[in-house]
Amino acid sequence: MRLALFDLDNTLLAGDSDHSWGEFLCDSGRVDAVEYRARNDAFYADYCAGKLDVVAYQSFTQAILARTEADELARWQAEFMREVIEPIILAKGEALLQQHREAGDKLVIITATNRFITAPIAARLGVDTLLATECGMQDGRYTGQVAGVPCYQEGKVTRMNQWLAETGFSLDGSYFYSDSRNDLPLLQAATHPVAVDPDDTLRAIATERGWPVLSLR
Repeated sequence: MRLALFDLDNTLLAGDSDHSWGEFLCDSGRVDAVEYRARNDAFYADYCAGKLDVVAYQSFTQAILARTEADELARWQAEFMREVIEPIILAKGEALLQQHREAGDKLVIITATNRFITAPIAARLGVDTLLATECGMQDGRYTGQVAGVPCYQEGKVTRMNQWLAETGFSLDGSYFYSDSRNDLPLLQAATHPVAVDPDDTLRAIATERGWPVLSLR
């Protein structure tokens, strides 16, 4: 079975769910909006520039998970999905997923954004396999710290290789769709790398290497 791998943010979504979660917390008054937004924006700028300290960022974004009860977090998740995520799900992205589904391919979403944010999105998109940055858990509560290897840059390749070893799948014949320069390591490992509404750096590299460039917008 051939793999069809998809980045999530700014690929299947018309926006970044990680950054949008921070905006959601600010707009709903759940954090100090001025301070939190400034840090959230700074981390996002670093991400776009390919120089994010992913562990520092995950400590920042997961801290609120550690200090909030599970039932409250579930309510926030549902509200976030309804108000923020649903409007930015790309119809052409859903159509591309369906195209690969009908071809008999194994669909995988692989994202740097943490599982708390992305698990409901993957479920909404009908994708059973999600490789995401993991949230630390202890005694049924979030610790506020990343668990394992963050699914970012080379970490995406590490996490993918771990999953391949566990499942017996192979990257032979695989497709990987992404918008981001941060995904170059995994794009280079896939048989069919596809740049989707790419950032300037990825667009230049895709053009130079003859990779397909696709818009889902």
